[in-house]
Amino acid sequence: MKEHFTQEISNLKQLIGQLSAAAEDALAQSLRAVEHCDKAAARAVIENDYRIDCDEIKIEEECLKILALYQPVATDLRTIITILKTNSEIERIADMAVNIAARAIDMCEYDNTKIEKIDFAEMETQARAMLKSSLDALTYHDSSGAYAIIGQDDIVDRMHSENFRRVKELIVCHPENAGYYLDCLTISKNLERVADIATNICEDVIYLERGKIVRHSHDA
Repeated sequence: MKEHFTQEISNLKQLIGQLSAAAEDALAQSLRAVEHCDKAAARAVIENDYRIDCDEIKIEEECLKILALYQPVATDLRTIITILKTNSEIERIADMAVNIAARAIDMCEYDNTKIEKIDFAEMETQARAMLKSSLDALTYHDSSGAYAIIGQDDIVDRMHSENFRRVKELIVCHPENAGYYLDCLTISKNLERVADIATNICEDVIYLERGKIVRHSHDA
């Protein structure tokens, strides 16, 4: 029985890995669509979201099946719970990518030669690095690394606050482009949420490895 359970968990981890890769790719494509004003790439992200949703449902169904069949306890139970929660968080990353892609399509309607752009490169790098590191922490059961990643969330929060301030200035200076800058604000907010999701995944890793719930309190 234990051997079968171990194999089921291994299969789940493989599925989570595939879902993570798809969500990360969707996020990267959506941000490239913003940078290069690529409507086709943005639409591809939106159209592919259904497949990611289906994969998320498949993983959830597998988790529920394992819970019913094996009735795991202790560490095994925490493993299934962590996979369930992480599965949902990763699907939300794909949702953020769709939101960004939709804004990219709208932003393409503006004349780039007359727009004072907001540079998301640093924020994107930080948020995506947090996401990748959080998924690595999950893969390698690295709770110490998870704590370190959680500590980086404030960096992205500050970047979003600065973008919010900048958007307000630009709307005042260029009210004719207010829609464009509101799209920028939406992108910034979604990148902030990516960092929040990375933090949530790290909290799940800490719960898995230490049996400790650290939401609202990130003391090591």
